[in-house]
Amino acid sequence: MRAVVQRVSEASVTIDGRTVGRIDAGLLVLVGVEHGDAPTDAEWLAGKIAALRIFSDEAGRMNRSVRDVGGATLVVSQFTLLADTARGTRPSFVRAARPEEAVPLYERFAQALGDATGRPAERGVFAADMRVALVNDGPVTIWIDSRRKTDAAPDASPGAVPDTTPSPESTTETSP
Repeated sequence: MRAVVQRVSEASVTIDGRTVGRIDAGLLVLVGVEHGDAPTDAEWLAGKIAALRIFSDEAGRMNRSVRDVGGATLVVSQFTLLADTARGTRPSFVRAARPEEAVPLYERFAQALGDATGRPAERGVFAADMRVALVNDGPVTIWIDSRRKTDAAPDASPGAVPDTTPSPESTTETSP
C-alpha cells in the first residue's frame, strides 16, 4: 500500500456537490492499494501514520503525532499512486489492485487508522469521482510505501542509516 500523508489545517471531499468527508486540523491521507497487498500492510501503514511525528511540540519541533495532538484524519482512495511512468508518457496502472481486492483493504486501513488515532477516520468514497479540497499546513507531505518497511525498531525511521560507529570496547589498538 502506498500513502501520501499531508498535514492540513482543513480538508474535505465532495461528490456531486455533496460533502462526504470533512476535517479540521489533522492529516489528509491519499491511499493506493497495490495488487498483492495484505491486511498486514493496511494495519502497518495505519499504525505508522498514526505515530508519525509531524506536528509541532511546544518548542516548535516536529515531535508530535496526529494522535498526540488529537487531530482528525481524512482517507481518500487514489489508485493513481501506483502509476508506472517508466515507459512513454501515458502512465500504466497495472500494479493497482482491482476493486474486489482493494476495497476491503481500503476499508481495513481506514478502520485501523481510526482505531490507532482514537478518532474515526473520515472517508471519501472508493472509486468515486471526488473533489478534494485542502489547506496544507507547512506544507508537510510524506510518501510511505508498506513494501519498503523494515524490521527496524518501531522508533527507527524507514531508510534510516544504522550507526556503525565502533564502540570504544570494540576497537583494539595495534602497533605498526
